Amino acid sequence: MKLKTRLANKLSTKLIGFLPILKAGIDELNDLLKEISFENPLIEIRNKKFVTFTNLKNAITDEIEALSIFKKSFYEELLEQIDNSRYFPTQKSRFIAHLIAEEITPDGYFEGDEKEIAQIVGCKEEDIKKIRKRFAYLSPSGVGAKDIKEAFLFQLENLDLDDEMYSFVKTIILDLENIEKYLNDKRFSKAIEIIKKFKITPTIDYITSQEIIPEIIIINRDNEIEIKLNEEFYPEIFIKEAYNDDFSKEKLKEARSLVDALEMRKATLKKISLMIVELQYEFFLGGVIKPLRIKDIADELDFAPSTISRAIANKYLLCDRGIIPLKSFFSTALDEEISANQIKEEIKNIIKNENKSKPLSDEKICKIVNQKYNLKLVRRTITKYRESLKIPSSRERKKLYKLRGTNTS
Repeated sequence: MKLKTRLANKLSTKLIGFLPILKAGIDELNDLLKEISFENPLIEIRNKKFVTFTNLKNAITDEIEALSIFKKSFYEELLEQIDNSRYFPTQKSRFIAHLIAEEITPDGYFEGDEKEIAQIVGCKEEDIKKIRKRFAYLSPSGVGAKDIKEAFLFQLENLDLDDEMYSFVKTIILDLENIEKYLNDKRFSKAIEIIKKFKITPTIDYITSQEIIPEIIIINRDNEIEIKLNEEFYPEIFIKEAYNDDFSKEKLKEARSLVDALEMRKATLKKISLMIVELQYEFFLGGVIKPLRIKDIADELDFAPSTISRAIANKYLLCDRGIIPLKSFFSTALDEEISANQIKEEIKNIIKNENKSKPLSDEKICKIVNQKYNLKLVRRTITKYRESLKIPSSRERKKLYKLRGTNTS
């Protein structure tokens, strides 16, 4: 265990200088390496064969169907819908919708900051959120969602289901991590058939080989799962002969480190892919996706959560269910540190607006936070965050409110 930890720490230390290489999408990697080579005369970057979706399909597996290619781009259609939709009736709502659309990635997910958009427009953040929710009624269904659960909820809104089935499917979507507990419900089979039809990548019908190059390929042959890296698209690094002087020695060291960084990038992605397949095995056999936690993968591989977050950013996986962003396999909070800060801010906000005559207990705050963020925090976590913020307990706050003569309304 100690050896494993030392190796992981060594790997993490080496990666620090090359985090951009880890974070870059495969389509950006070649440009990044060329930029580095401009500053090092010993480095030569050579491109391998450009692998498109089509020849990848032919070369590796005949099981993966070709993607449909539409003449009109996804963004063109989306903006047309906004301009002609009854869901954005005012000039201001259309302006906000356009700003939201600008922050939607090629796979259909919203990665912007609603607070920043609100500041640009000069309105409340809640107003931006309400307008983004209206994207649920646009095409392709699921576009504008923040994560896979919300994408599924958007798609659910477009189905004609009775109230009972709608509520049950919604409940399962919000609790995908614990789907097993609904197995005995008589509605389960029908609900799962509905969820399995939802698109994990909302814009899958618009994606072309020029837009997204999958970095990981998952092949299902008679329920035997095989994992490949799309190495055919990886650039190759060649090190030229160096002179025996201090400058050349330093550049040679940098060049070798760059080769190591590229290999570590591949190894890291392969390890993450193996974990995804292991933990999402049922999904690759046609089942339902179950959002994972970044921390669980990080702990298993002895990496920092931030390293895993960088490794899955801008990366795509190709399987017989389409091209899927790696981030779709994980729950919303990619970086545990960021998540903790968000929760702390939420705790401060909840306590700021609580009924001063009946301050909320940590247990009640925990329920509010879990419901809002779809988390499963325990009370002691809330207590830890509250104490780190130097906020007194509910009993102590009640005494303070009385001493200050705070209005209890």
